Amino acid sequence: MVEKKKPSKSAAAAAKKPAKRAPKAPAKVGARAAAPKTPAPAAKPPRPARREAQATSRPPATGVHDLAPAPGSTHYPKRVGRGPGSGHGKTAGRGSKGQKSRTGYRHQRGFEGGQMPLHRRVPKRGFTNIFRIEYDIVNLSDLAQFETGAAVNPESLTALRLTRKNRPIKILGDGELKKALTVSAHKFSASAKARIEAAGGRCEVLTR
Repeated sequence: MVEKKKPSKSAAAAAKKPAKRAPKAPAKVGARAAAPKTPAPAAKPPRPARREAQATSRPPATGVHDLAPAPGSTHYPKRVGRGPGSGHGKTAGRGSKGQKSRTGYRHQRGFEGGQMPLHRRVPKRGFTNIFRIEYDIVNLSDLAQFETGAAVNPESLTALRLTRKNRPIKILGDGELKKALTVSAHKFSASAKARIEAAGGRCEVLTR
C-alpha cells in the first residue's frame, strides 16, 4: 500500500492566509473625485401667517350663534383644592398663613398693612377753593367768525363749539376785532370790553 503524505504545517498556514490585495493607485494631487450629483430638493411653499391659518381653520360666522372668541384669548379657570397632584392642592395657591389666606379678605383703597399710608405721609400745601367758578374762555380772535352786527350769546358760541353748554363764559382781549358785535357773556376783561366798544360794538353782562 502507498502511504499518503500529510501536508506540512507551513503549507497549511499559507493556504489559510488570505491573498494580498493589489495596492491602490495614488490619487492625483489637487484633483477631487467627482461625486454623483443629487437633484436639489424642491422649494417648500411659504407657511401661511398665524392669523390666516386660524381664519382658515374656523368657518366664517353666519349668525350670532356662530360667534366665538379668538383662539387662545380665553382660558379655563384655575381649579384649586383638587389634591396635591394638581399642583394647586392643600393651600390652593394662597400660601400658608396670614390675612390673605383667609376667606373674605378685603381692604380699602390705599391700605398698606397698617403702616402710615402714602396719602398721609406726603406733605400738604395750599387748599382747594370749593367756591371757585370755572369759565369757558373766548378770545376776540374767535369772534371774527360772526358777521357784522350779529348778536353773540352763549347759544351761538355753543353752536360753533367755542364753549360748552351750561358753563359761564368770559371774553378775553387776545386778538383784534374790526366788526361791530353785540356780545353777551358772564364776564369781560378790561381790554376785551375796550376793544369791542372801540369797534362800535356793545357788551352785555349776563347773570348766572
